Amino acid sequence: MGMRIPFTKAHGAKNDFLLTWRNDAPRENLPEAARAICDRHTGVGADGWLLVAPPVPAEPVHGRIQLFNADGSVAEISGNGTRCAAAFLLDAGVTTGPEVLVATGAGPKSLRLIQRRDAEFLFEMNMGEPVCSKGPDGDVLPLADATLIDAGNPQCAFLVADFDFDWRAVGRQVERHPLFPNRTNVSFFRPVDRHTIEVRFWERGAGETMSSGTGSTGAAAAAIYLGLAEAPVRVLTPAGPLDIRFEQGTAFLTGPAEIVAGGEYYLRDL
Repeated sequence: MGMRIPFTKAHGAKNDFLLTWRNDAPRENLPEAARAICDRHTGVGADGWLLVAPPVPAEPVHGRIQLFNADGSVAEISGNGTRCAAAFLLDAGVTTGPEVLVATGAGPKSLRLIQRRDAEFLFEMNMGEPVCSKGPDGDVLPLADATLIDAGNPQCAFLVADFDFDWRAVGRQVERHPLFPNRTNVSFFRPVDRHTIEVRFWERGAGETMSSGTGSTGAAAAAIYLGLAEAPVRVLTPAGPLDIRFEQGTAFLTGPAEIVAGGEYYLRDL
């Protein structure tokens, strides 16, 4: 049979994750286990798997997370996933809030609980200071008007007039482009007005997602960097809006997290 892995399922704006206490996870073959549990046909199904370690007395954080993408690769951070982890820690009684501090692969991240109704949470999360740079000139990438962003993880945001093209194919190609040796997250955005953009996401290791916290932050920062928007920015994702304000260059994203299920996954011997 292998082992049984307890999980809680949550989503942040329909970007879904499975969360497991680190001690309840296998000690070996974690990438293979991540691919198995995240498979939408033979597993539980999710964009990623978060292993959560409880706090220890010597540390100021309420928990530590390690994120595996659905393809088994490790990601530095997910904005939506970190909100789900904060909801998980609150639901488990590790903290009562309203401030939740979570250690991620991109450093500690602070979240402020704005509202809670049963298993539905609304947080404002400090996303850090996104750093933008101009993408390569010429025909290096399949689309022009690329902005590169460090949002705690690598982002490549393309300015587009609309989404009436095969942006998924472009995202798949750019994710693994030689320009990005560790692969990259890809977003496509169009300005709606000075405070609103619409975005589509292709995430490294997960493919198309309904929303992305770091992707929304990167796209908003790119729109401001190009002079096409000004803060605050509302990001219209396929899952609904995410709101981002900036304070001295630091981005703060307001978005939901909801716990939707729990159970055990039967992991076969790997």
